[in-house]
Amino acid sequence: MTDQDLNLLSAIQMAMEAEQKASAFYADAAQKTANPLGRKLFDQLAEFERYHYDKLLDLEKSLRDEGSFIEYEGRELTLSAPSEVATVEARKEADKMTAAEVIKFAMDIERGAEERYTALAEQTADPAGQSMFKQLASEEHAHYLIVSDAYFSVSNRGVWEW
Repeated sequence: MTDQDLNLLSAIQMAMEAEQKASAFYADAAQKTANPLGRKLFDQLAEFERYHYDKLLDLEKSLRDEGSFIEYEGRELTLSAPSEVATVEARKEADKMTAAEVIKFAMDIERGAEERYTALAEQTADPAGQSMFKQLASEEHAHYLIVSDAYFSVSNRGVWEW
């Protein structure tokens, strides 16, 4: 295995750790969020980050065992339309600030993941690897846009919407 291969495997392991941390963060946020829309969003993001972790694990195994990238078709995060805003309790200023802070942190997570995968795509010569990392970056960017919309909604309207 070349130094470049070892660097790639190291970068993939770091990405896997980041996906695990992101998934744990979202699962914890879902448990702590009183608003049902927020809980649903965080649950879906936690599951999506676990999916990314699993795919990176498959990639790592394939690179170690066969020296080749896996095909990654990508996946879309689908959110159902929000229903009417929840209770007055969910509108309290303290809850709003807590929600806004959590969502802001989620934005940072998604932006960091997008940048990580973009860098990996640029460092990878294999077309399948480039495609996979570009698709992962695109998915993380989509997550960023979703949580950014939620941040705007909570910060400016005091409600969970997307």
